[in-house]
Amino acid sequence: MILSDLRNYLQEKRRVTLNDLVLHFHVDANALRGMLGKWISKGKVRISPVGISCSTSCCKCDPLLTEIYEWVE
Repeated sequence: MILSDLRNYLQEKRRVTLNDLVLHFHVDANALRGMLGKWISKGKVRISPVGISCSTSCCKCDPLLTEIYEWVE
């Protein structure tokens, strides 16, 4: 996977969780964070503030994988 694949997926989906990206690209979460950091530094992606969840109350998800990333036009 290259950065353009990640960009294309984010542009198509608009908002995705880190877990969605892990499952789609079959890449380690920390590796994806590094790639996402490139797009964040360019102002093309933003991460939703901590505290925003998937809107359920089960609390069973790994909080590190529920990070939400959004493509910014």
